Amino acid sequence: MNDEPLTFGGHLEALRRMLFRILGVVAIVSLFIFLIKEIVWDILLAPSECDFVTYRAIERLMQDFGFNFHFDKYEVQLIATDLSSQFMTHITTSIYLSLLVASPYILYELFRFTLPALYDNERKYSVYVVIITYTLFIVGVLMSYFIIFPISFRFLGTYSVAEKVNSMITLSSYISTYISLTLVMGVVFQLPVIIFILAKMRIVDFQILSRYRKYALFTITAISAIITPPDIMTCILVTVPLYFLYECSIWIAKKVNVM
Repeated sequence: MNDEPLTFGGHLEALRRMLFRILGVVAIVSLFIFLIKEIVWDILLAPSECDFVTYRAIERLMQDFGFNFHFDKYEVQLIATDLSSQFMTHITTSIYLSLLVASPYILYELFRFTLPALYDNERKYSVYVVIITYTLFIVGVLMSYFIIFPISFRFLGTYSVAEKVNSMITLSSYISTYISLTLVMGVVFQLPVIIFILAKMRIVDFQILSRYRKYALFTITAISAIITPPDIMTCILVTVPLYFLYECSIWIAKKVNVM
């Protein structure tokens, strides 16, 4: 890597080349995802099924503990109300998924672009921060796919104010809800990284975080209740890992403060 300082025009040229590489990769991945729609949409629509893998896993777990537990069967119909809605949803979803699939390459390009501006000690920490940030984001995405979104869809899709009212969910509503929940969980799981940055800036320390544990638990529970359906089980499933991340953040802040 060339560490020679670049002029302002050189930085703009490097930025232009980086953006073109990223756009090229995203376009290629988008086209590939668009062409394998059967596989992609089987995966995307799987959480809407009553026999989704998460439900089967919970049933097996309950049976291992001696309980004859089974989820009630349900069926929610997905519809398209506009002539071009399926096609446009297919295109936009392919782009969203390509950004997710290509995100390691995008992070690599962004990191390589900003690396020359960092000091040696900053480079060492930045590598770990990037890896941990991406790992936590993927964990949040997987939690949304396997836990939060299926339970949310099951509750909201089967909820009815009266027997005469049947739910028919539009495809665009399904996808927009899935993307929103996925982004929220991916961002929320960045709590340890945010605390690390704040601790490095001496804005927070582990003593403050430890002192306000009960307030943090209340806040996390409130956030979980807002981003999940109004049932206690889903709220617990979100609250527990988020509070665990808060405890990890205390440990991270302590390590940073004693450096």
